[in-house]
Amino acid sequence: MAISYLQERKGVFMIFGYARVSTPGQARDGNGLEVQERELKLAGASVIYKDSFTGRSMERPEFDKLNTLLSERAMQREEGKQDETDTLVVTKLDRIARTAIEGSKYLDELLSKGISVNVLNMGLLNNTASGKLIQHVMFAFAEFERDLIIQRTQEGKAIARTKPGYRDGRPKKFTKEQLDHAMDLLDSGYSYSQTERRTKISISTLTRERRKRHSTSI
Repeated sequence: MAISYLQERKGVFMIFGYARVSTPGQARDGNGLEVQERELKLAGASVIYKDSFTGRSMERPEFDKLNTLLSERAMQREEGKQDETDTLVVTKLDRIARTAIEGSKYLDELLSKGISVNVLNMGLLNNTASGKLIQHVMFAFAEFERDLIIQRTQEGKAIARTKPGYRDGRPKKFTKEQLDHAMDLLDSGYSYSQTERRTKISISTLTRERRKRHSTSI
Protein backbone atom coordinates (compact mmCIF):
# COMPACT_ATOMS: atom_id res chain seq x y z
CA MET A 1 0.00 0.00 0.00
CA ALA A 2 1.50 3.31 -1.08
CA ILE A 3 2.23 5.85 1.62
CA SER A 4 0.82 8.65 -0.54
CA TYR A 5 -2.61 6.96 -0.36
CA LEU A 6 -2.47 6.85 3.41
CA GLN A 7 -1.31 10.43 3.66
CA GLU A 8 -4.49 11.44 1.83
CA ARG A 9 -6.38 9.78 4.68
CA LYS A 10 -4.72 11.80 7.43
CA GLY A 11 -7.14 12.53 10.24
CA VAL A 12 -8.76 9.12 9.77
CA PHE A 13 -8.21 6.36 12.35
CA MET A 14 -6.25 3.50 10.78
CA ILE A 15 -5.43 -0.08 11.75
CA PHE A 16 -2.12 -1.20 10.27
CA GLY A 17 -0.93 -4.77 10.10
CA TYR A 18 2.59 -6.12 9.82
CA ALA A 19 3.57 -9.65 8.77
CA ARG A 20 7.01 -11.17 8.47
CA VAL A 21 8.69 -14.49 7.83
CA SER A 22 12.43 -14.65 8.47
CA THR A 23 13.15 -18.28 7.55
CA PRO A 24 11.88 -20.71 4.89
CA GLY A 25 10.69 -22.96 7.73
CA GLN A 26 8.29 -20.33 9.06
CA ALA A 27 6.69 -20.13 5.63
CA ARG A 28 6.00 -23.89 5.77
CA ASP A 29 4.91 -24.46 9.38
CA GLY A 30 1.74 -22.39 9.48
CA ASN A 31 3.37 -19.01 10.08
CA GLY A 32 3.57 -17.97 6.44
CA LEU A 33 2.63 -14.54 5.14
CA GLU A 34 -0.77 -15.69 3.87
CA VAL A 35 -1.74 -17.08 7.28
CA GLN A 36 -0.56 -13.95 9.08
CA GLU A 37 -2.29 -11.69 6.58
CA ARG A 38 -5.58 -13.54 7.06
CA GLU A 39 -5.38 -13.18 10.85
CA LEU A 40 -4.46 -9.50 10.58
CA LYS A 41 -7.47 -8.81 8.33
CA LEU A 42 -9.77 -10.61 10.78
CA ALA A 43 -8.37 -8.29 13.49
CA GLY A 44 -9.40 -5.26 11.43
CA ALA A 45 -6.17 -4.32 9.65
CA SER A 46 -6.99 -2.41 6.48
CA VAL A 47 -3.40 -1.85 5.40
CA ILE A 48 -0.79 -4.58 5.76
CA TYR A 49 2.97 -4.33 5.32
CA LYS A 50 4.92 -7.55 4.67
CA ASP A 51 8.58 -8.57 4.78
CA SER A 52 9.91 -11.98 3.81
CA PHE A 53 13.23 -13.69 4.45
CA THR A 54 16.12 -12.61 2.22
CA GLY A 55 18.88 -15.07 2.95
CA ARG A 56 21.22 -13.66 5.58
CA SER A 57 19.91 -10.09 5.29
CA MET A 58 18.40 -8.67 8.47
CA GLU A 59 16.87 -5.70 6.64
CA ARG A 60 13.12 -5.10 6.91
CA PRO A 61 12.30 -2.42 4.31
CA GLU A 62 8.51 -2.60 4.69
CA PHE A 63 8.79 -2.46 8.48
CA ASP A 64 10.93 0.67 8.15
CA LYS A 65 8.31 2.25 5.85
CA LEU A 66 5.56 1.43 8.34
CA ASN A 67 7.55 2.93 11.21
CA THR A 68 8.09 6.14 9.25
CA LEU A 69 4.41 6.37 8.44
CA LEU A 70 3.29 5.74 12.02
CA SER A 71 5.65 8.46 13.26
CA GLU A 72 4.38 10.93 10.66
CA ARG A 73 0.76 10.27 11.58
CA ALA A 74 1.55 10.56 15.30
CA MET A 75 3.09 13.97 14.59
CA GLN A 76 -0.05 15.00 12.70
CA ARG A 77 -2.11 13.99 15.72
CA GLU A 78 0.04 16.15 18.00
CA GLU A 79 -0.52 19.06 15.62
CA GLY A 80 -4.29 18.56 15.92
CA LYS A 81 -4.73 17.24 12.38
CA GLN A 82 -5.88 13.83 13.61
CA ASP A 83 -8.17 13.05 16.53
CA GLU A 84 -7.97 9.29 17.01
CA THR A 85 -4.94 7.10 17.55
CA ASP A 86 -3.74 4.48 15.08
CA THR A 87 -3.29 0.80 15.93
CA LEU A 88 -0.58 -1.61 14.85
CA VAL A 89 -1.57 -5.29 14.70
CA VAL A 90 0.84 -8.24 14.61
CA THR A 91 0.16 -11.95 15.12
CA LYS A 92 3.06 -12.38 17.57
CA LEU A 93 5.56 -10.06 19.20
CA ASP A 94 8.48 -11.78 17.45
CA ARG A 95 7.17 -10.45 14.13
CA ILE A 96 8.39 -6.96 15.11
CA ALA A 97 11.19 -7.82 17.58
CA ARG A 98 13.77 -10.57 17.88
CA THR A 99 14.11 -10.36 21.67
CA ALA A 100 11.98 -9.34 24.64
CA ILE A 101 14.37 -6.42 25.23
CA GLU A 102 13.97 -5.16 21.69
CA GLY A 103 10.21 -5.73 21.84
CA SER A 104 9.65 -3.84 25.09
CA LYS A 105 11.71 -0.91 23.83
CA TYR A 106 9.75 -0.73 20.57
CA LEU A 107 6.38 -1.07 22.30
CA ASP A 108 7.28 1.70 24.73
CA GLU A 109 8.24 3.90 21.79
CA LEU A 110 4.91 3.31 20.02
CA LEU A 111 2.79 3.75 23.15
CA SER A 112 4.58 6.99 24.00
CA LYS A 113 3.43 8.29 20.60
CA GLY A 114 -0.17 7.33 21.39
CA ILE A 115 -0.16 4.33 19.03
CA SER A 116 -1.96 1.22 20.30
CA VAL A 117 -0.44 -2.19 19.62
CA ASN A 118 -2.53 -5.34 19.25
CA VAL A 119 -0.42 -8.49 19.62
CA LEU A 120 -2.96 -11.16 18.73
CA ASN A 121 -1.59 -13.90 20.97
CA MET A 122 -1.17 -11.51 23.93
CA GLY A 123 -3.73 -8.73 23.81
CA LEU A 124 -4.20 -5.03 23.15
CA LEU A 125 -1.53 -2.71 24.53
CA ASN A 126 -2.72 0.83 25.17
CA ASN A 127 -3.24 3.23 28.07
CA THR A 128 -6.03 1.15 29.63
CA ALA A 129 -5.49 -0.86 32.83
CA SER A 130 -5.30 -4.19 30.96
CA GLY A 131 -2.99 -2.72 28.34
CA LYS A 132 -0.63 -1.41 31.01
CA LEU A 133 -0.67 -4.81 32.73
CA ILE A 134 0.44 -6.58 29.55
CA GLN A 135 3.13 -3.94 29.08
CA HIS A 136 4.42 -4.48 32.64
CA VAL A 137 4.60 -8.24 31.98
CA MET A 138 6.56 -7.55 28.79
CA PHE A 139 8.99 -5.28 30.61
CA ALA A 140 9.42 -7.93 33.33
CA PHE A 141 10.36 -10.50 30.69
CA ALA A 142 12.77 -8.01 29.11
CA GLU A 143 14.46 -7.41 32.47
CA PHE A 144 14.62 -11.18 33.04
CA GLU A 145 16.24 -11.61 29.62
CA ARG A 146 18.79 -8.87 30.36
CA ASP A 147 19.67 -10.55 33.68
CA LEU A 148 20.12 -13.90 31.92
CA ILE A 149 22.47 -12.34 29.37
CA ILE A 150 24.54 -10.74 32.15
CA GLN A 151 24.59 -13.99 34.12
CA ARG A 152 25.69 -16.05 31.10
CA THR A 153 28.39 -13.51 30.27
CA GLN A 154 29.74 -13.62 33.82
CA GLU A 155 29.64 -17.43 33.86
CA GLY A 156 31.47 -17.53 30.54
CA LYS A 157 34.19 -15.23 31.85
CA ALA A 158 34.52 -17.29 35.03
CA ILE A 159 35.07 -20.44 32.97
CA ALA A 160 37.50 -18.64 30.65
CA ARG A 161 39.58 -17.40 33.61
CA THR A 162 40.35 -21.00 34.55
CA LYS A 163 42.02 -21.61 31.17
CA PRO A 164 45.76 -20.97 30.65
CA GLY A 165 46.65 -17.72 28.93
CA TYR A 166 43.32 -16.01 29.61
CA ARG A 167 43.38 -12.22 29.61
CA ASP A 168 40.37 -10.14 30.52
CA GLY A 169 39.38 -7.20 28.35
CA ARG A 170 40.15 -6.39 24.73
CA PRO A 171 43.16 -8.25 23.28
CA LYS A 172 46.22 -6.16 22.51
CA LYS A 173 46.49 -5.03 18.91
CA PHE A 174 50.30 -5.02 18.76
CA THR A 175 52.82 -7.47 20.18
CA LYS A 176 55.66 -6.47 22.49
CA GLU A 177 58.13 -7.09 19.65
CA GLN A 178 56.27 -4.67 17.37
CA LEU A 179 56.17 -1.99 20.04
CA ASP A 180 59.86 -2.53 20.88
CA HIS A 181 60.74 -2.06 17.21
CA ALA A 182 58.71 1.15 17.05
CA MET A 183 60.41 2.52 20.18
CA ASP A 184 63.83 1.68 18.68
CA LEU A 185 62.93 3.67 15.56
CA LEU A 186 61.92 6.69 17.65
CA ASP A 187 65.11 6.44 19.72
CA SER A 188 67.20 6.28 16.56
CA GLY A 189 65.81 9.61 15.30
CA TYR A 190 62.71 8.68 13.33
CA SER A 191 59.80 11.09 13.74
CA TYR A 192 56.40 9.88 14.96
CA SER A 193 54.98 10.24 11.43
CA GLN A 194 57.83 8.24 9.90
CA THR A 195 57.48 5.55 12.56
CA GLU A 196 53.73 5.37 12.00
CA ARG A 197 54.23 4.83 8.26
CA ARG A 198 56.81 2.09 8.81
CA THR A 199 55.07 0.19 11.62
CA LYS A 200 51.36 0.99 10.95
CA ILE A 201 51.08 1.93 14.64
CA SER A 202 49.14 5.16 15.19
CA ILE A 203 50.87 8.23 16.58
CA SER A 204 48.56 8.23 19.61
CA THR A 205 49.56 4.63 20.43
CA LEU A 206 53.23 5.44 19.93
CA THR A 207 52.96 8.47 22.20
CA ARG A 208 51.11 6.53 24.88
CA GLU A 209 53.60 3.63 24.78
CA ARG A 210 56.63 5.92 24.95
CA ARG A 211 55.14 7.87 27.85
CA LYS A 212 54.38 4.63 29.70
CA ARG A 213 57.91 3.31 29.22
CA HIS A 214 59.41 6.62 30.25
CA SER A 215 57.37 6.72 33.48
CA THR A 216 58.33 3.16 34.43
CA SER A 217 62.04 3.85 33.85
CA ILE A 218 62.11 6.79 36.29
